[in-house]
Amino acid sequence: MGANAMPSLQDLVAEPGSNRAVYFDAELSDRPLTLWSARPKRYDTSQAILFVFHGAARNGSEYRDFWLPLVDEADILVIAPEFSAEHYPGVGWFNHGNLLTEQGQLNSRNQWTYAVPERLFIALRKAVITHCGFYGLFGHSAGGQFVHRAMALGFRKSVVVAITANAGTYAMPNLAIPFPYGLGGVGLDDAAMRGFLSSRLTVMVGADDVDATSPLFPKEVEAMLQGATRFERAHQYLAEARAYGDRLGVHCAWTGVDVVGVGHDGGRISAAAAPIVGAALHGAAICQRQFEITH
Repeated sequence: MGANAMPSLQDLVAEPGSNRAVYFDAELSDRPLTLWSARPKRYDTSQAILFVFHGAARNGSEYRDFWLPLVDEADILVIAPEFSAEHYPGVGWFNHGNLLTEQGQLNSRNQWTYAVPERLFIALRKAVITHCGFYGLFGHSAGGQFVHRAMALGFRKSVVVAITANAGTYAMPNLAIPFPYGLGGVGLDDAAMRGFLSSRLTVMVGADDVDATSPLFPKEVEAMLQGATRFERAHQYLAEARAYGDRLGVHCAWTGVDVVGVGHDGGRISAAAAPIVGAALHGAAICQRQFEITH
């Protein structure tokens, strides 16, 4: 690439296996993202994309590597955006989506980092990386926080499968609890909650993710109210969602998955998630093809 050449998203599919590219989001153009991709051996533009979100270490390449042995069987293209600590510092910019200013005021919705995956997906379609009209989300630990909060706040237009795995804290489905530990104060109402509870969110947790001594385990008062371990918090999140659905008279479509014998392990949780996202993305692809044939 010449000195003045712009990075190309086509670099993400240059060869089977590991690839990378740099992406400049239109709304956050001074905060570049490194995109790490795992391309299956058999690749074409009919394949669906799974966005994978790293944990607090901001190690996008490592999370891409977790998926390298999984993409061929799942038959998907994995792209792991890296929200570097340099350009997206602290939990405010990543886990909590840049929703709030330091003074607690709402930023513009376009400035929320939760909006980045949809804009990136549109850019990937324009670059003819994929012809699919949908994608999936998977996030582990801090990335799990990113995924479920993005879904809650309505960034799910083209999402057909979303997995939040081993999250440390949750935006509980409770409008009386302020964001980020609840969904109060961010413009949601019961109608928005009906849509969220009807979405296809999978809450995945390692059955052995019970170590509360790690310095990365959130221990603030609001977090501890959600449970003593990540395992407890995942189950409380599901229980509160189902209870909220009952009050609204809407079925909570979420699924809970306990991964037996696994703790806070991004690699093993990714392996457990791969069949779920693969089945969902392929099911959506079949529906898309049938729709195109009949229309």
